[in-house]
Amino acid sequence: MTMVAAIQMASGPNVSANLAEAERLIGDSVAKGAKLVVLPENFYLMGHSELDKVELGEEEGDGPIQHFISGQAARHGIWLVGGTIPLKSSDNNKVRASCLLYNDKGEQVARYDKIHLFDVDVPDSAERYVESETIEPGDQVVVVDTPFGRLGLAICYDLRFPELFRTMVDKGMEILALPSAFTAVTGKAHWEPLVRARAIENICYVVASGQGGYHANGRETHGDSIIVEPWGGVLDRLPRGSGVVSAEIDLDRLKTIRNNFPVLNHRRFMCK
Repeated sequence: MTMVAAIQMASGPNVSANLAEAERLIGDSVAKGAKLVVLPENFYLMGHSELDKVELGEEEGDGPIQHFISGQAARHGIWLVGGTIPLKSSDNNKVRASCLLYNDKGEQVARYDKIHLFDVDVPDSAERYVESETIEPGDQVVVVDTPFGRLGLAICYDLRFPELFRTMVDKGMEILALPSAFTAVTGKAHWEPLVRARAIENICYVVASGQGGYHANGRETHGDSIIVEPWGGVLDRLPRGSGVVSAEIDLDRLKTIRNNFPVLNHRRFMCK
């Protein structure tokens, strides 16, 4: 079995302060025995403007945010899912919202660019988001081998598109890392049901790390970082504020459930 952790933050507009808080919480995760740690979406910045992240765009393989994640992974000897960071895109006015995975030597071993962009008017609120104005979407599904099992990477709004996770299962996914920054309104209505549904229908572990609290830009995020096991049970959670949730991943249990309850083999409509 392997201990995993999801970090919850309430990031602000100061990158240095956010990285210092992430460093503290990574240390707390390691103290709990975590070998795989997941940072939340936008852990490095929740800016006053959506354009702030474009100004911070880094070339892949170089830049202070990437150096921070790589250094933390190597320092602690952990596998670290770097939430999302802004990587430069083909459009100078946009970035990729990239989730980078680093191994315990600090080497980047996977990159996932957010596919589904949050372009919505949030019901029963004055909130409006148009991520496509500043983010260029990805188009590649990512599942990678780790010492802990086959790990899939997804980000926040992706959670609402079950066909993405079916495709991941077809690629062998056993654990899902899900950095997020759900709004307070949508999170209250949908966060837990969606996270647990993805675990149940795909018979996998979900390590869902979120932003949780009030931010300097006036935004409120839902939080409730959560780790869910393949039968849908909640192993640990943190409703609000900065902190860490942790739990053990037991692939033997996952395989037993998949063997005894072979719903994945009973599918009649397959993803292309």
